[in-house]
Amino acid sequence: MSGGAASGPRAGRREWIGLGVIALPCLFYAMDLTVLNLALPRLSEALAPSSSQLLWIIDIYGFLVAGFLITMGNLGDRIGRRRLLLLGAGAFAVASLFAAFSTSAGMLIAARAVLGIAGATIAPSTLSLIRNMFLDPRQRTAAIGIWISSYSIGGAIGPVLGGVMLQYFWWGSVFLLGVPVMALLLALGPLLLPEFRDEHAGRLDLSSAALSLGAVLLVIFGVKRWAQDGLGWLPGVSIAAGLVLGRIFLRRQRGLPEPLLDPHLFGQPAFRALLATFTLSSLVLFGSYVFIGQYLQLVLGLSPLGAGLWLLPWSAGFVVGSLVAPSVARRFRPPSIMSVGLAVGVLGFALLAGTGRLGLPGLVTAMVVLSLGFAPVFTLGTDAIVGAAPPERAGAAAALSETSFELGGALGIAVLGSFGTAIYRGALGAAVLPGVPAAARRAALETLGGAAAVAATLPEGAGAGLLAAARRSFSHALVVTAGVSAAATVGTAVLALVVARRGRRR
Repeated sequence: MSGGAASGPRAGRREWIGLGVIALPCLFYAMDLTVLNLALPRLSEALAPSSSQLLWIIDIYGFLVAGFLITMGNLGDRIGRRRLLLLGAGAFAVASLFAAFSTSAGMLIAARAVLGIAGATIAPSTLSLIRNMFLDPRQRTAAIGIWISSYSIGGAIGPVLGGVMLQYFWWGSVFLLGVPVMALLLALGPLLLPEFRDEHAGRLDLSSAALSLGAVLLVIFGVKRWAQDGLGWLPGVSIAAGLVLGRIFLRRQRGLPEPLLDPHLFGQPAFRALLATFTLSSLVLFGSYVFIGQYLQLVLGLSPLGAGLWLLPWSAGFVVGSLVAPSVARRFRPPSIMSVGLAVGVLGFALLAGTGRLGLPGLVTAMVVLSLGFAPVFTLGTDAIVGAAPPERAGAAAALSETSFELGGALGIAVLGSFGTAIYRGALGAAVLPGVPAAARRAALETLGGAAAVAATLPEGAGAGLLAAARRSFSHALVVTAGVSAAATVGTAVLALVVARRGRRR
């Protein structure tokens, strides 16, 4: 869709330096998603949170980021994208200090909530600034590739830096990593980033903002609870209520002179197919990533730091794929490139399914192939979604792109995670386990981590047998889930071809 846009003035040195400033908060945003998991054991020891409080410490950040994306994207269109980014950076730095020095679980939950609201300003502000700074479509695609790479780099170095901080300092030190980053953004942003706003935009419709927040929060909450506890009445009611609010939200947009989401975009079949492609791609990729992390630690026996280091090729593949995609897009249509990338992704899932025979080298190869295949999908898909909207509505379009990504990732963890867990339980339940008590078997059926903990309490022979059977069952679940992901990716590639065909007709 963006490939057919008219070329605008080319960006100069100032814009490219400004892009480096924009990448700073994105890099740390990705780091912050990873370092908390490393700090959880020491955090739990220091603050003694209840099981419910611990879940909120983990989840509240992601909930509020996803829920506030659409509102923040539209707010940036009205008050200025740079202003919103700097306000969010300041709030993020202050909340990071409160999180680092929290003295209770409740204080940390509140700090994480503010971090989530502030974090929701980052993606739509930075992405919409790129839309306005880089008017030439080719330069914009390259800039978005760098923008996505900053997230990959942050995700890669987060566990390493977090591990170093935890080795020498207290658990809260991991939250201090973002303070100098945000301080640098506050210092350089006013000097290097231009301001953009829609001068003709009306007031933000608070009813629409409340509806979008409620819809996304309820759906994300329900999906996460589905992934954690299975599809019971609470996740089902939450998802259904969120979908109802989402329907009301979309109907309201059709009657507003200044809607939060442009309903005309959804009237374009190619745009709907593109959005579905983007969401499904994040679904299969995030759903598989959950299994890969567990496989490295619980099946191959690597330490958390060792697993983090072996995940670096995954991030490196995303960086390379994101940076190469814009150059390839100069010769071929973006939807066609996305289809080829998804085909490469199918190959990656096939390699992932063979991990049991190929071992760690096969797993690393599969990760690299997957990241190289999906990186162009996210780079060119983001560019097309943002480029489909006029520059004055870039914030809303950027928020839509990020919301689709967040929702797809949550669905992937819930759907593929639940499916893989069912496969694991079925395989382990059918295994012959002499000497394993019924209570230990039931505990082992919950998760592979639970099986490892139970096995350590059993006599040596029975414990070794249970752990070996659990690892075989998990490997089987990984193989089946990879096969399902490959089939879903084939369907997603067909969607991308639909986008390409309709783009040629236009």
